[in-house]
Amino acid sequence: MEIIPAVDLRGGRVVRLIQGDPSRETRYSQDPAAVAQEWERRGAPRLHLVDLDGALLGSPANQQALREILRVIRIPAQVGGGLRSLEAVRAVLDLGAVVAIVGTAAIRDAGFLEAGCAAFPGRVALGLDARAGMLLTSGWAEATAIRATDLARRVSDFPLAAIIYTDIQRDGMLEGPDLPGLAAMAAVTRVPLIASGGIASERDIHALKALAPPVGGAIIGKALYDGRLTLEAALHAAAGTSC
Repeated sequence: MEIIPAVDLRGGRVVRLIQGDPSRETRYSQDPAAVAQEWERRGAPRLHLVDLDGALLGSPANQQALREILRVIRIPAQVGGGLRSLEAVRAVLDLGAVVAIVGTAAIRDAGFLEAGCAAFPGRVALGLDARAGMLLTSGWAEATAIRATDLARRVSDFPLAAIIYTDIQRDGMLEGPDLPGLAAMAAVTRVPLIASGGIASERDIHALKALAPPVGGAIIGKALYDGRLTLEAALHAAAGTSC
């Protein structure tokens, strides 16, 4: 299982939000590229880069920061936030992202996801952000009547890089991942699953590994930035070794 540090960008800075709420922001750095390089230096196998402004506005908004990060790191990065056209997906892949994460546009238009997978097979991930199992869109600002498991089932045969499942109620709360929700997702799709939201300890990582089937990756943000969990400890927990 991969441990994937999150680098969330807002206004060109590295920040974390609580439950996706822009009014509950903690700023960590004005140098996103340096943060990304530090995670790489400490052993991260991959980075999760999110353009928070793009997610809210509907189009990429932190291109300069993303470009600089992707220029200086050597590990793969998955990038999301505001990618609501094939042109936006292509642009972020051209910048150097290994995987482009789509959410809102794919939830609203199944044809968009099909077209993206056809154009970039294995390089598009589907981001599913849910509250009580129901999907939200537009930077978590708009509720839908679509169950996350229903959409995961429908795309099970798509050539997706991954489904990234985030429980919004747990995001930034350091209360552990949504294990029942993740288990339900894993039961209905063959697409590799990445967990996000609430992961705060080695115990949480062990619990994710114990799911059947286990998730392929765990995105960790606030716990790493606040020192609740070190990247080294997370990597050892994922590998089943001791520090």
